[in-house]
Amino acid sequence: TTSMLLSSLATGTIITASSYHWLMAWIGLEMNTLAIIPIISKQHHPRATEAATKYFLTQAAASATLLFSSTINAWQTGTWDITQLTNPMSATLLTMALATKLGLAPMHFWLPEVLQGSTMKTALIITTWQKLAPMALIFLTANNLSTTILLTTAMLSTLVGGWAGLNQTQTRKIMAYSSIAHLGWMAAITPMLTNILILNLIIYLTMTTSMFYMLIVSKTKTIQDTTTIWTTSPTLTIMMMLTLLSLGGLPPLTGFMPKWLILNELTTQNLTATAMTLALSALLSLFFYLRLTYTTTMTLSPNTTTTYHKWRFKPTSTTIPLTMALPLALMMLPMAPMILG
Repeated sequence: TTSMLLSSLATGTIITASSYHWLMAWIGLEMNTLAIIPIISKQHHPRATEAATKYFLTQAAASATLLFSSTINAWQTGTWDITQLTNPMSATLLTMALATKLGLAPMHFWLPEVLQGSTMKTALIITTWQKLAPMALIFLTANNLSTTILLTTAMLSTLVGGWAGLNQTQTRKIMAYSSIAHLGWMAAITPMLTNILILNLIIYLTMTTSMFYMLIVSKTKTIQDTTTIWTTSPTLTIMMMLTLLSLGGLPPLTGFMPKWLILNELTTQNLTATAMTLALSALLSLFFYLRLTYTTTMTLSPNTTTTYHKWRFKPTSTTIPLTMALPLALMMLPMAPMILG
């Protein structure tokens, strides 16, 4: 069943990404949603059921809004072509629908709750793979989307992702707010340059994947858990520290590249206030990333661990995706000139 669900999940995203007709895009999104519902609720636990219900309701509402927007456009213009969404009302509705699907503020409330109710691996899927289909539609319709709404949600998302993340102790919720902030940066660049949007998306995917995999391998669910990771693997703690700093956007790590390029483009377009809001809200996010790096690497907390090595069973999780994502999440900055060239 798992392989069937995952292949349906993949198929839904691929259908959306490769469609030219609005109905096909909608069908892809619906397949995607329907495939992940059982994945979220497979832990037979009230919280998992609640998370699946919340996810289903928000995604179904967003898909319906998307369908409504494209229907209005078809009525007005007579075309179902995704690239020709020219009606202003449709464009506004579509922007709101895609923002809801991604979890951009102020439509972000479902994301932390759903991640907290699902397993680490499911949370990884929701924060990475589930962003691909809506992002593909944003990429295709970038010229027609409402710039005002995009920039407003971008600023709101980075601020909410920073402020709300400060208060969290659960690593999944921290990753959820981190995701909201990163998506805010992506929304900010969408009206200007979609190639930077794609670059930012790829970098976000590598950083989030490596972070989640480290949390999965070390079985870390709360900030308190991070204090004993060093007994599992000192190498892992150092890599986690670097990945967190990369998520925060510090040079010379990969995470600096999208922030630098986006701020550069925003200032070129005279959107100084937007650029300043994004840059300052990045400091908020950086604070809680740094707090995590402190608990994992910098401090030896007063806990009951008397041994240097955790009792180990045979590891159940594979580390191959981590091995592939980590170098990209940390060392791609020198490639910036080549990518931009």
